[in-house]
Amino acid sequence: MLAPLQGLTNRAMRALFVDWVRPDVVFTEFMRVSNVSRKRLQRNDLKEAASTTGNVPLVAQLVGNHVESLVAAAHNAEEVGAQHINLNMGCPYGRTTSGATGGALLKKPELLADIIPALRTAISGTFSIKLRAGYNDPEQIFSLLPLFEKSEVDFLIIHPRTVAQKYAGSADHSITGRIVRATAIPIIANGDIRTADEGLRILEETGAAGLMLGRGAITDPLLFDRLRSRNPREPTEAEMANMLSRYLSDLLTRYCELFCGERQILDKFKNVLSFIEIPTLSIEITQMKRTNKVADLTALIEALQ
Repeated sequence: MLAPLQGLTNRAMRALFVDWVRPDVVFTEFMRVSNVSRKRLQRNDLKEAASTTGNVPLVAQLVGNHVESLVAAAHNAEEVGAQHINLNMGCPYGRTTSGATGGALLKKPELLADIIPALRTAISGTFSIKLRAGYNDPEQIFSLLPLFEKSEVDFLIIHPRTVAQKYAGSADHSITGRIVRATAIPIIANGDIRTADEGLRILEETGAAGLMLGRGAITDPLLFDRLRSRNPREPTEAEMANMLSRYLSDLLTRYCELFCGERQILDKFKNVLSFIEIPTLSIEITQMKRTNKVADLTALIEALQ
């Protein structure tokens, strides 16, 4: 699965991944659910949820904290064509709408006893949850599994850090393995999967049903292909530079079609660059981040080859 990454996995980025490596599943960025507006989801979010992905299943991810609002938002997403709904309980940055949402929901497990069954009843397609192992206790997930099982959640995506950790330290996939053994719900492993070797090891050691790739895939979309072929060989510096040139060139073309004006295109594109971690090309990537014109950015991308 291609992870939902805020500011990155818009419909242009998703289309690139579908065309290049065809993930088994792709996600929208999280869609903020309003507790006050009659329209629970913004117009652009509904457009994202309704976008086509070349027959690759698209999961619409909701972030919110009010049961009636979440149910209404799920219905709104389904009305425009969404067949798969996910609840974000993993974002570590607290108030993404009014009140505790994302990973902060784990601070209020009493809310979940109402939210999870209500969403399962309301959603006609699949219903999944993406979550951290706990808010500040990595054992918290085990106390929630009975609720998820009773509510018949279709699958869980586990990032085995706590919310309080944010992205510090390392994802502890020994916790992922314990969760797999503790429940019959299919578990998707997420977190710190940057190479095929890491991904294959996590699959073998945890018994997870699959992997969700985030930052590792944004750096190197071909990670999907190496995992599928079970080929852990990492690309050479020359191969990586060539791949990055083709990838960024394709993405820039798509961003020029999706976004309006040079400033917006560059801002959105530089957000992608901030997630790309290739030490051997750090100088070139820094130069791209400093550009003020699409033409200059294009020239730097072409120079990578």
